[in-house]
Amino acid sequence: MFGSKILEVAIGVIFVFLLVSLICSAIREGIESWVKARAAFLEQGIRELLHDKSAVGIARSVYTHPLIYGLYLDEYRPRVDARLNALSPGGNLPSYIPSRSFALALMDIAARGTDSRGEASSPYAPELTLALVRENVLNIENGAVQRVLLGAIDTAGGSMERAVATVAEWFDSGMDRVSGAYKRATQKILLAIGLAVAVGMNVNTIAIARFLYRHDAERAVLVAAAEAAARDSSILQSDRATRYASARAALDSLELPIGWDNVVLVRPWSTRQVANAFGAPGTVVEGRGLWLHVFEPLVGWLVTALAVMLGAPFWFDVLNKVMVVRSTVKPHEKSPEEASEDRQPAKARTDSAVTPPGATVRADETSGIAAPRTVSSQPPSARPGPAAHPPALDPDIAVDGCDVEADIRALTSDEDLPTAQGGIA
Repeated sequence: MFGSKILEVAIGVIFVFLLVSLICSAIREGIESWVKARAAFLEQGIRELLHDKSAVGIARSVYTHPLIYGLYLDEYRPRVDARLNALSPGGNLPSYIPSRSFALALMDIAARGTDSRGEASSPYAPELTLALVRENVLNIENGAVQRVLLGAIDTAGGSMERAVATVAEWFDSGMDRVSGAYKRATQKILLAIGLAVAVGMNVNTIAIARFLYRHDAERAVLVAAAEAAARDSSILQSDRATRYASARAALDSLELPIGWDNVVLVRPWSTRQVANAFGAPGTVVEGRGLWLHVFEPLVGWLVTALAVMLGAPFWFDVLNKVMVVRSTVKPHEKSPEEASEDRQPAKARTDSAVTPPGATVRADETSGIAAPRTVSSQPPSARPGPAAHPPALDPDIAVDGCDVEADIRALTSDEDLPTAQGGIA
């Protein structure tokens, strides 16, 4: 088990990862609102789902259907570039299409065609039923999509809602693949943003961990801030501007070796003492050449960028789990080990009674507790007889005959022994 100090350093590093991830995710959302890459991924996914990669058939009909056309402005203009990345522009296309709206639009096109200005849009248009969809399924002009609609109709048991739900599930399954591709592209752009932020703000993970290990006061402040953040899930749900401002303010308020203000540029091969900008600000350490001033910052920045790529929700969950682990750890300095009673000396286990002056201690055979016994200064001939025995400590002492004190000067005859009690009759 790691010590509490190492655990607190880990908590501090995870909290820094969380704050930097919030900053980078806000920047990523700002870029997404400008380029609308999600809409580009969605449009490309629908093309592939409907087997119309050129968007000249059913894909165009779906995007121009009134149920979908109302989700974006202007006319439908398919993307020309088939290559997708996190910076692919989506134009005016929608970033989200409800699965039920997609299913209803597809079945309506199959039943009534693509023309929205003719008889299909009049009050005398036939009712949208499964029989009408099956009868006019050739309006789709796409064999793969026709098979999907016919399969949904055949398994619906005559229920229009069940058929629509089947087509909607087919759409959702295809969009799961699109979501995975978009997430991978987002992680790549987050890696680039995280590296830029790490270098721009000088967020060196190695230097931060070393600083927290050496400075107890700053580490305690950081752990307290991490505890408060772990209990507040609203930091992940706030808007982009608020998230960026709060994370940046929290990062600036921490006394960590972050930023370029205290950096002293030296020759990497120098061995003289320099101010260590990657350790404790203001301290003086022996320069360690290329590692301290070149390779360590590069590795620290890269670690920060890789951590940012995992996302703020990931580090928030990790922070909560580590806090649970910390709450179960009992620091040694707060609860020292208690000595066992068996290891204490016999003197500490004596009876609480104070032995009077001039008395010796006799160990009782039955209880092991030392009992005081007064020693008289009179000669042996003047000492009192057996009647002056101390009080018996064993309640069965009268039964087993242990109350008889032997005289070492004479042997006791069998007639003088007490009558035995108990045993087998």
